[in-house]
Amino acid sequence: MTVRFDTVPLAKFSPNRGLTQLAIGHVFIAFLLMLADVASAALPPLVDGEPLPSLAPMVEKVVPAVVNIRALAPADVPPPGDAQAYRLPSEAENLGSGVVIDAEAGYVVTNRHVIDGAHSVQVMLSDGRRLEATRVGVDPATDLAVIRIPADALQGLPMFDSDALRVGDFVVAIGNAFGLSHTVTSGIVSGLGRSGLGYDSFEDFIQTDASVNPGNSGGALVNLRGELVGINTAILAPGGNASGVSFAIPIKLVRAVVEQIVEHGEVRRGELGAQMQDLTRELAAAYRIPAGSGAVLTRITPRSAADKAGLQAGDLVLEIDGHPVRDANDLRNRVGLVRVGDVMELGLMRNGNRLTSRVRMRDPQLHSIDGERLTALLAGAQLSEVETERQGFRGGKQVQVMNVESGSRAQRAGLLQGDVIDTVERQGIDTLADLMKATSRAGDALRIRVRRGNDSKILMFR
Repeated sequence: MTVRFDTVPLAKFSPNRGLTQLAIGHVFIAFLLMLADVASAALPPLVDGEPLPSLAPMVEKVVPAVVNIRALAPADVPPPGDAQAYRLPSEAENLGSGVVIDAEAGYVVTNRHVIDGAHSVQVMLSDGRRLEATRVGVDPATDLAVIRIPADALQGLPMFDSDALRVGDFVVAIGNAFGLSHTVTSGIVSGLGRSGLGYDSFEDFIQTDASVNPGNSGGALVNLRGELVGINTAILAPGGNASGVSFAIPIKLVRAVVEQIVEHGEVRRGELGAQMQDLTRELAAAYRIPAGSGAVLTRITPRSAADKAGLQAGDLVLEIDGHPVRDANDLRNRVGLVRVGDVMELGLMRNGNRLTSRVRMRDPQLHSIDGERLTALLAGAQLSEVETERQGFRGGKQVQVMNVESGSRAQRAGLLQGDVIDTVERQGIDTLADLMKATSRAGDALRIRVRRGNDSKILMFR
């Protein structure tokens, strides 16, 4: 199972029984670092008579760009009459990390789940300053968020081309582990392009064995030159126990998402309008190319961007904008970075012939949406436009709640899976377009009437 890092409880620490093995491992790593001649990190070249090899010079440059985040959200309160209610805190606290992505403008990138539902986000810098952050926008599909702090003597990080990252490269993770400010751990890249973790819509993770823990979410993963290669986001924890396997979002994806959030307050992805699958061994043999070097288009949506560009079911996509395509997930992730209106170039194979197709990305047809894209008051609700069972009722369409995240603002307001949005501030809601228009003027509160079975309820969102 993949575990996100949210609230960080205080923990008891026990002695490290593997101290001898750990010490041997550190000596071995030091030896490798000397052989690698990582001069850009200013590591000393000798041991005898000289200081031991150290990452300290690089870490000292990186730490000021990594921030600790304290997000405060209303705590869940039991129903009236609960005798224990007075013992519950009025606020829930999430601890996480962030990275200054634009020092001049004060933009900080973190994970969405770190600040989800928070009414106050406080940032602590390495020099001890505590600042109140404002929310810029989030992208639920990648679990990324951008916040902003006063741009006063901030320091950012140079970025590394994460496409050039290799398995075996040394990396360092920096973050607010267990609330321990600016904790530094090291490891190597254990895998690239990891997907299928059931985490989010776009999965292209860097896997590392650098020790990351609750509170590290949103923190920096850097190489030995102090260049940002990814944003730490999750661990693999069977049974709730850390396994030494963690995941980071590659910086190429982070940059594309952050640019759109800063510009629009959200990510406006284009829609290709094609279903795809991996190139299996059997298909690879049929195409006479190596397996694992492309993705097959299996269905083209009529009147979509793919249809207008002349793509056909059975086309094998080998490249996108000059980058080789590994599999369907790789193609899906790269397409997901292309903005509405932008043109991408696909390298194809059709009937044994290679050709190039230029595709202009179009607006996706709106059938479902994360409530947070409409207003922060609906954070945690997944809404879909569906056909009603009773034909002729309000044109045969309605907006239904498909999912509500535990602990989210939507859940705290009383919204349940299966609810149908009937009115918003007395405006009738038939479609998602109606809902978008009705919530566009939302202030600090929103009154929504929902149909729940045969009953109607009015819910207040604050």
